[in-house]
Amino acid sequence: MVVGIIGGGASGMAAALAAAENPDIEVLLLERQARVGRKLLATGNGRCNLSNANATVSSYHGETPSFVQYALQKFDVSNTLRWFSDLGLYTVTEQSGRIYPYSDQANSVVDVLRLGLLKPNITVLCGAEVQQIKQDGQGFLLSCTDETYRCDKLIVACGGLAGTKLGGTMSGYKLLGKLGHKSTKLRPSLVQIKSSWPALASLKGVRANCSIQILRDEKVFAKSCGEIQFTEFGISGPVVFELSRDVCSAGGNWTAILDMIPDWSNECLLQWLKVRRETELSVQELLTGVLHNRLGRVLIQSADISMNKKCNELSDYELQNICDCVKRFELTLTEPMGMDSAQVTAGGVLTEQFDEETMESRLVPGLYACGELLDIDGDCGGYNLQWAWSSGRLAGYSAGKE
Repeated sequence: MVVGIIGGGASGMAAALAAAENPDIEVLLLERQARVGRKLLATGNGRCNLSNANATVSSYHGETPSFVQYALQKFDVSNTLRWFSDLGLYTVTEQSGRIYPYSDQANSVVDVLRLGLLKPNITVLCGAEVQQIKQDGQGFLLSCTDETYRCDKLIVACGGLAGTKLGGTMSGYKLLGKLGHKSTKLRPSLVQIKSSWPALASLKGVRANCSIQILRDEKVFAKSCGEIQFTEFGISGPVVFELSRDVCSAGGNWTAILDMIPDWSNECLLQWLKVRRETELSVQELLTGVLHNRLGRVLIQSADISMNKKCNELSDYELQNICDCVKRFELTLTEPMGMDSAQVTAGGVLTEQFDEETMESRLVPGLYACGELLDIDGDCGGYNLQWAWSSGRLAGYSAGKE
């Protein structure tokens, strides 16, 4: 029996390895790019945050997030780490729960998976883009540009649309759509958010540990605390990704409120500023030592303070304005960056059309789907890759049964 797999990303490779555990099964893995795991190399800023010790159903989203429960229980985080250990990967778990390869390099994850695929009953064909799926009564015919392949069972693991420059594609949605499967609206997730603030260009690349509240029509929509990064277009970083899923996805006025020194109360900061005022320093250096120099200067300018002043020339009123800017800085948000910049696709193929205990289609027997292609997306922090491993292995295990 031949199990065909379309897509050599995280879930596709996991599915191939799981199906191949049955030595009587032949696995045919078709990847449209020149090599497997290309998007995986870019995850976690090249470090590959491959899982999270805190992964539970509550970490996932979609029309039916409970769909993930069986896969996460059957192939949970501890099972996943044993699986990677058997493949030769040593991992470390940070206090936050994020799990990385010990090497801190994403290529270590890709390499152990690639080497794992070197089995007698696995054939990997790169540069093979499946353009059409046909049922022939006995199984499936997979038509590529120059060749047609046949398989008895088929796993579609094409991934989502996010990260189009690294291989994000619509192909999985289109292939399954032609077989009767419907998809939800697709939108970017784990993505930077644009702002109309004119000073952004001067802060490009600056990082700060902030608490952040996102307001929609002056009501709190989401909040968190952690590192943000200012970009040419808006704000980015782990804490922004964590909150980005539905920001600016509907109408209304969206605002981010940033507290640049969340460890200090307003009173504590104001007292520190009063002590700092006693120096002969230029006002440009007022916040040096507590904030990035560029950020400190921009905040002082935003408080409408002349940069030609000395610190000891500042009035109590001006110090209060600076304190307010540091502790409650407002940014107008306009929209998320597009799919090119997104790490994950929110939305996807309807999960109600698949069996959560096998990942098999309820519409087409012998057809399976897994990973980001489905209408499941996780929080920032390794949750999406855990879903890829769990759903991919469940699909491969199920399809690999005689």
